[in-house]
Amino acid sequence: MKKLFLTAIAVVTLTTVNAQTDQGSFLIETNIANQMVGTTSFSFNSVDGESNYGIGVDGGYFIVDDLAIKVGLGFAGESETDSSIFSYRIGAKYYLLGNIPLTVDYTGASIKDFDENPSWIGLGAGYAIFLGSNVSVEPGLRYNLTANKDFTEENVFQFNIGFALHF
Repeated sequence: MKKLFLTAIAVVTLTTVNAQTDQGSFLIETNIANQMVGTTSFSFNSVDGESNYGIGVDGGYFIVDDLAIKVGLGFAGESETDSSIFSYRIGAKYYLLGNIPLTVDYTGASIKDFDENPSWIGLGAGYAIFLGSNVSVEPGLRYNLTANKDFTEENVFQFNIGFALHF
């Protein structure tokens, strides 16, 4: 009887943890990161009187359990040069074992008054900490491979902290 009870608790716990990533669920997320790449995150920095900021959000739909298709939009600006950057992202996010998010996406940006614009192929992994049934905090690592070598030949490695709403 004790084994049956423990098995029932384990089954309920495992299915409850994954409910946020079930087919047909939605995801809205953002993260705190730097804006070295076209970004759909929140960021702010100020050095020697020059301030940079960014604001953005991603949304996704789980087409099957644990796999979401995502799109994102962002806007960034710089106080010194009055430049503005519009960013966009399209990709996929897979929750391995229900709490290890793996991402692959294409991120592009359009920079005001620039002839060349950056774009990257991003690969990411992290760990989702679910704070109840609708919120997760997702620290992770991301590697961005440049897709436009005319803009830059540098790839970018990032650490970020994501925040997601699941419904």
